[in-house]
Amino acid sequence: VQLQASGGGLVQAGGSLRLSCAASGLTFSNYYMGWFRQAPGKEREFVAAISGSGRSAWLADSVKGRFTISRDNAKNTVYLQLNSLKPEDTAVYYCATGGTYYSRDYKEYTYWGQGTQVTVSS
Repeated sequence: VQLQASGGGLVQAGGSLRLSCAASGLTFSNYYMGWFRQAPGKEREFVAAISGSGRSAWLADSVKGRFTISRDNAKNTVYLQLNSLKPEDTAVYYCATGGTYYSRDYKEYTYWGQGTQVTVSS
């Protein structure tokens, strides 16, 4: 299984980015997908998750109303749309998958992408 995240960058507060994560080596539609982030000196934290069908999605309280998770099973890709970005959103963002059930615990995820840096300037 390989996950390739992309789309990070430097953006001003209030701006937007769209992160993508392309997956290979698995039957993509069978797997929940998650996004996590990790800021320097902090623990990796849950951001969003989506079911295999895409019909169910979950967001951390800190990003509700600003971030959206979606997926395109025909392209084996999951997306994270980041709007109204704040400096505290600065982190390395990781996509991950682990199985066929939803979890906010990063320890439940087996496969991880390499991470993409998001930096929000004030």
